[in-house]
Amino acid sequence: MPTAGDAGAELYWKRSGRGEPLLLIQGMSGTHLAWGEPFLSRLEPDFDCVVFDNRGIGNSGEVSEPFTIAELAADALAVMDAAGLETAHVMGISMGGMVAQQVALLAPERLRTLTLGCTYPGGKGSSLIAPEDAGPLFEAFASGNLDRVIKAAYEVNLSPGFRADPANYGDFAAMASALPARQQTVQLQVQAIGGHDTQARLAEITAPTLVIHGTEDRMIPVANGKLIASLIPGAELEIFDGVGHLFWWEQPDRSAELIRAHALGA
Repeated sequence: MPTAGDAGAELYWKRSGRGEPLLLIQGMSGTHLAWGEPFLSRLEPDFDCVVFDNRGIGNSGEVSEPFTIAELAADALAVMDAAGLETAHVMGISMGGMVAQQVALLAPERLRTLTLGCTYPGGKGSSLIAPEDAGPLFEAFASGNLDRVIKAAYEVNLSPGFRADPANYGDFAAMASALPARQQTVQLQVQAIGGHDTQARLAEITAPTLVIHGTEDRMIPVANGKLIASLIPGAELEIFDGVGHLFWWEQPDRSAELIRAHALGA
């Protein structure tokens, strides 16, 4: 179902499940498919799950002009409006976690709870992917070779323990190839991430907040999650030992149960 975003971007969204409203915001290059059936199926018995594709990604309309994380937050609120959600639990991961931070700051009255996964606050003491990991990943994106992109993304986003089972690659590759990210949009997302810095304002977040991060995260190191949790009043921090960037992909049961307990407990 398409809806107009803040800057006229056409955004694809869909819903599933029943119960408390839950808006899920994906990260850089991620589409609604990147949540994966194992994770979503564990949320659907308790939540009315609304997932969407960020502007320029997946089934959403193409974009060519730069945008900011705050504009992506306005898009997320537009999806809530289109879905008829006055308030919702909000979960954002990676770049989507940056968007969720902005949603919490722009419209605090619309959040029931906030979950921030494998994400980044910007500012002093924060850090993104190391150059030695970023080089191969962005070279793969620049090549335009989908198979190369998927292999590079799998390498940097999942932990060595998860990748040790060859069977896990098939599901990831199927998801990534079903709705490939547009190279131009990924470049615009990288620019938006570079301008993100909410660190000085995180203390203003009033929603009950859960922060989740894996220790083997190479995209956004675990120190970022610890920093965010220390800056948001009352935030809970869950560290997944030995888990990579896509923690909900590696541990769908544990991830869904944490969100369920956090949201319904609040």
